Amino acid sequence: MAKNDQPRRHVLVMRFSALGDVAMTIPVLYPMCRANPDTRFVMVTKPWPASMFHDRPDNLEVVGIDVKEKYKGLFGLMRLAGQLRKQYEIDAVADLHNVLRTRVISLFMKLHGIPVARLDKERARRKALITHKGGPVTPTHDRYRNVFNELGFDAPDNFTRLYDGKPLPVSPIVLEKEPGQRWIAVAPFSAHDGKNYPLELMSQVVAELSKREDYWIFLMGGGKTEKIALRGIARTNKRVISMAEIKHGFNDEFALLAKCDLMLTMDSANMHLASLMGLKAITIWGATSPACGFLGYGQQADNDIQLDMDCRPCSIYGERDCRYGDYRCLRNIEPGRIAAHVVEIVERARQ
Repeated sequence: MAKNDQPRRHVLVMRFSALGDVAMTIPVLYPMCRANPDTRFVMVTKPWPASMFHDRPDNLEVVGIDVKEKYKGLFGLMRLAGQLRKQYEIDAVADLHNVLRTRVISLFMKLHGIPVARLDKERARRKALITHKGGPVTPTHDRYRNVFNELGFDAPDNFTRLYDGKPLPVSPIVLEKEPGQRWIAVAPFSAHDGKNYPLELMSQVVAELSKREDYWIFLMGGGKTEKIALRGIARTNKRVISMAEIKHGFNDEFALLAKCDLMLTMDSANMHLASLMGLKAITIWGATSPACGFLGYGQQADNDIQLDMDCRPCSIYGERDCRYGDYRCLRNIEPGRIAAHVVEIVERARQ
């Protein structure tokens, strides 16, 4: 959109959490913005995810909103809705979250004659999937795209990666990659136990990979508990670096992922960050599965590791306790199998 041009439409886009779900909006939102240059899009999310929107189109504005404090409660949300409508001249709403907060804001907009399109959560299909009475849920990226289609927008499916055709981000905390080195990001944590491969087993995977002198392993994590857990793995293996020990932001993480050859991850936000940089990921699936609709954009489920079990998937988000009490869907995956698969994918890329 040229500087002197006035946008034809002003669209509010909402997705407040979680980080992975917000990351999944980018492969849909960026191509859609570029395909509709005469429209101004205002993406509202929480402050931390807002800092993830790098290399964004000129007609996309991202606003970090504190909905828990500054705009707390019903009246706070109504006040927020009024401010957004006036400040950005909103005339359409794309609700990519469909929770109480966004429904309150949407209701306010509807009362002012503003059309709203809302994410279909496909609750019936989700229930059928985890009770093993139905097939896969529609991928989240497609359901995001459907919201914009409902508002009359062209939402092409042609995302490649951030910084495509542009200089890649640089960071003072990311080493120079020497010729012949293979860099592997390992993200062993997720929000729920049903999606976490046991750390003692993941440490065996890292130990096996670190035996290869041309492999460098970067452990991804944050928070005090994860920092302590990863510290021991890094100290006992060669060429293993814990990024949890180094204060960093999304620019640093994108700079690292741009140099990596592969990511080994759980069903977590890290899978989606890899997708944003066009990095191939191997995902370990436990209580969830790609059929739940959260496979990273451009990732191939054929590259992933999961066990064929009658009880899987048992949860859409991985928050339910294991019916057997041992998360055997994860614990029964042998570390050697994972390490061998990582090597196979990395070495195949060399040929």
